[in-house]
Amino acid sequence: MTGCAAPAVEPFFDKATSTVSYVVHGGPGSRCAVIDPVLDFDMKSGRTRTGSAERIAAFVRAHGLAVEWILETHVHADHLTAAPFLKRELGGRTAIGAGVVEVQRRFGELFNAGPDFRTDGSQFDHLFADGERFAVGEIAGQVLATPGHTPACVSYLIGGGALFVGDTLFMPDGGTARCDFPGGDAGTLYRSIRRLLDLPAATRLFVCHDYGPGGREIAWETTVGEQRRANIHVHDGIGEEDYIAMRTTRDRTLDMPALMLPAVQVNMRAGYLPPPEANGVSYLKIPVNEI
Repeated sequence: MTGCAAPAVEPFFDKATSTVSYVVHGGPGSRCAVIDPVLDFDMKSGRTRTGSAERIAAFVRAHGLAVEWILETHVHADHLTAAPFLKRELGGRTAIGAGVVEVQRRFGELFNAGPDFRTDGSQFDHLFADGERFAVGEIAGQVLATPGHTPACVSYLIGGGALFVGDTLFMPDGGTARCDFPGGDAGTLYRSIRRLLDLPAATRLFVCHDYGPGGREIAWETTVGEQRRANIHVHDGIGEEDYIAMRTTRDRTLDMPALMLPAVQVNMRAGYLPPPEANGVSYLKIPVNEI
């Protein structure tokens, strides 16, 4: 296992949710990991589609890749995961950080998911502990727990030089993730971010979302050094107390993500819909006056 091998990274941008998914691999014919895949969901009709995930599957097949991992950086609130579809189509093991059990507990109660909903993370094939090492074929990876946005957030350092941070950081002009979801905490996020920014400055950093602030073109790759120098929320010189004050004030102005209610119900189940009811139909709940 060659931990210093630099992985190839193929991004897939989903315009509807401003999400970037990734295929990380060692070249044609190698094993790969898929990170944060998107299942298309139309809120108005309640219908799912697989167009975004099919783009990923087509790339994997065209390059002769074998999926080893389908990795989630956290339980997303802005898109549904396509992990079950890709697992059926391509194989691989689904994984997320061990903190998912806290997210399942909190949201299982909110959605009254019932006694059959397991809050032990067993819907996923593997739960990563902080610091745990894994491999994508011949390329070594390491898991860094980065809670704060949610308790389950992790970042994946693959090949020693490619860091996938989920929602923890955005591009430097986009700042950092919100912390007002259940289980979120601005101080925890600050400390998680500083852990990432202690990595070598040349480390490539890949974000999960970009909204093109100021109308610039969509982007998803930066470096640790660029974040330390230019991130508008957490560049070098910004202390924890100032960050918490900024983040708390800003979060009070933010609307709930458009897909949060359906997304969390599905993603806390590793992408599977709630069990069908007696008529054979799965339903998503909307808690009234609770969020």
